[in-house]
Amino acid sequence: MCRCRPSGHTARRCLVCLSRQHPTLGARKVAAMVELEHGEVVNHKRAARLRRVHGLHASRRGRKRRRLVRGVSKRQVAEERDEVWSYDFIHDATADGRGVRVLSIVDECSRECLLLEASRSFPAQRVIDALEKVLMTTGRCPRYLRSDNGPEFISKAVKEWLEQAGVQSAYIEPGAPWENGYVESFHASLRSELLDRELFFDLEEVQAMAEDWRGFYNHRRPHGSLNYVPPVRHQQQASLQASASHVAGQTSQSSLKQK
Repeated sequence: MCRCRPSGHTARRCLVCLSRQHPTLGARKVAAMVELEHGEVVNHKRAARLRRVHGLHASRRGRKRRRLVRGVSKRQVAEERDEVWSYDFIHDATADGRGVRVLSIVDECSRECLLLEASRSFPAQRVIDALEKVLMTTGRCPRYLRSDNGPEFISKAVKEWLEQAGVQSAYIEPGAPWENGYVESFHASLRSELLDRELFFDLEEVQAMAEDWRGFYNHRRPHGSLNYVPPVRHQQQASLQASASHVAGQTSQSSLKQK
């Protein structure tokens, strides 16, 4: 984290510092971080100019956007937190060339990453253990769990566990990864901001660095779909607004009864 205290020219130094710490983030996200963490508003166009002066440019991801074609079954759309979670694997390798799989779980509404679990392999029981871990540590449970049709996700053991937990499966169409767009987008960020930038020497290092990045993603990294606010802070703001609306409604009803 940048330790600068923004004021005038120091705000510019802070922006440059954060840009160097997070080279894959664009000017708008870095400017949002300066405002969120230091209370200094920096126009994103000005931020882009400063970054160009210092030779700082976010690397391009080159992601291709896909359109949903006609005939694809209607997806369950998340309208509130814990309505739909998505989970999937992303692949990498340690320095010795051995493969690593990282299981990620994302809340489609809040965009919060609930789990990053690294392992050499993921039999069905390990997937179940990961799901149980999330439910126990968060005290939360989704209504739907979206995934592709990978053997781990469609296994009898996982299906039985989901049924017992009261979670409905939401499988995407075979060969249509764009139907799992939230976790695919999340994986693009995970890939460009962590996996492609680090050399991992063992599985423990993958897990430790993935967990550090998950904390950054949830608590500090501005999210473009959340008005450039990190997922956890955005959820806190939404909860406060809901509480304020509830109190206002009760006050209004009380006033009407008194009349």
